[in-house]
Amino acid sequence: MDNRPEFHWGVATSAQQTEGFPDFQGRTPSIWDVFAEKKRKITGGHRPNQATEFFRYYREDVALAARLGIPNLRFSISWPRVKPNGYGKTNENGLDFYDRLTDACLEFGITPWVTLYHWDLPQILQDKGGWVNRDVLGWFEDYSGSVLKRLSDRVVHWMSLNEPLAFTGAGYFLGIHAPGKTGLSNFLPAMHHAILAQADGIRQIKSYKSNLIAGTTFSCAPVVPVSTNPKDQGAALRADALFNRLFVEPLIGYGYPIKELSFLRKVGKWMMAGDESRMIELPSFIGLQNYTRETVKHVWWVPYLQAKKTENSSNPRNKTMIGWDIYPEGLYQMIHKFSAYPEIKSVIVTENGAAFPDQVDAGRVNDKMRISYLDQYISATLKARAEGAKVNGYFAWSLTDNFEWSEGYFPRFGLTHINYATQRRTIKDSGFWYGDYIRKQTQST
Repeated sequence: MDNRPEFHWGVATSAQQTEGFPDFQGRTPSIWDVFAEKKRKITGGHRPNQATEFFRYYREDVALAARLGIPNLRFSISWPRVKPNGYGKTNENGLDFYDRLTDACLEFGITPWVTLYHWDLPQILQDKGGWVNRDVLGWFEDYSGSVLKRLSDRVVHWMSLNEPLAFTGAGYFLGIHAPGKTGLSNFLPAMHHAILAQADGIRQIKSYKSNLIAGTTFSCAPVVPVSTNPKDQGAALRADALFNRLFVEPLIGYGYPIKELSFLRKVGKWMMAGDESRMIELPSFIGLQNYTRETVKHVWWVPYLQAKKTENSSNPRNKTMIGWDIYPEGLYQMIHKFSAYPEIKSVIVTENGAAFPDQVDAGRVNDKMRISYLDQYISATLKARAEGAKVNGYFAWSLTDNFEWSEGYFPRFGLTHINYATQRRTIKDSGFWYGDYIRKQTQST
């Protein structure tokens, strides 16, 4: 008899990448709406205004997932749709939409998994400093409380933040994502406040109702040195601490990885009494999101890390459309790495997928490369589970093609093709394959 926890099969989406209707029924601009208006910020000058019009086609998309036999759907709540002023008065029209979406999931026999923050901070809050402003903790609590009050009678599985390293690192240090801020003076407070918020969010969810399952999600990637040179090995240790440990270790009580990342000592400027304990809140599960791997080498001129990414493979057969390495062993390694923390009870792969140049031909999308990709990565996940890793779910990214942040609409990650001119949906061969795979797996257990 298999006494392991149930394995959750699903697909993932997010509000900013799919909903569209950015100024409809009271919604105000997010940082991504504003960021996309700036010249040369998004590939092709694309904007998320239309996206897949999920706000209009949500029932059709939920029905697509049901048709494929996918039992779990992860989606996020649009903060500016629920709180047009960032905090305070709630937009009931916004919450009404998530009522309808949740009810549609349940009607079609699909379990909803909700992410509270998936990068769409209201611009009105960014004008006050955004994640750099410690007040964001109160704003987030106010917003989250309104969502929990409305949906917690039907939604059991919750995530506080999506990939905090991505939205703080790319948005507040490198400036390549919204809101386009740069430098350590922006990154460190944004990072610290996000670390506090992820714990606060988990606490808030767990305390709201005893049956709620509260987690958060992390981007991750295996990091290896380019050589056995001690300097390259040191560079890999620092990069691993940044990419894979920075946000999870404070959450589970280990504190900041200052030994490897000495620049983190500067975060003391933004630390307040009680923060070290406030950062800690053991989650019911953590979500892992893996898309590639990183090989690094030591370079003296890169500030703070003295590490630089290098090319893993020049073979295009081993890469996705946007140049990410196809390396299922990496997901396998990350599952084992995070499972090794005694404090982590359960790991769910909450995102994994690939972009390929899909085309509709005679009503069909023959995306055999994506099928191969999914087969390899799911096999890696199940191999880790068979070896005793605490992995209890796999969610493919994504149900449909969508707005892929700074890459615009060019990369297509979906199991369903979107014709953005007509909004026509076409299930790809990979979508049918994934549904068949899930059915076979659930029938055999």
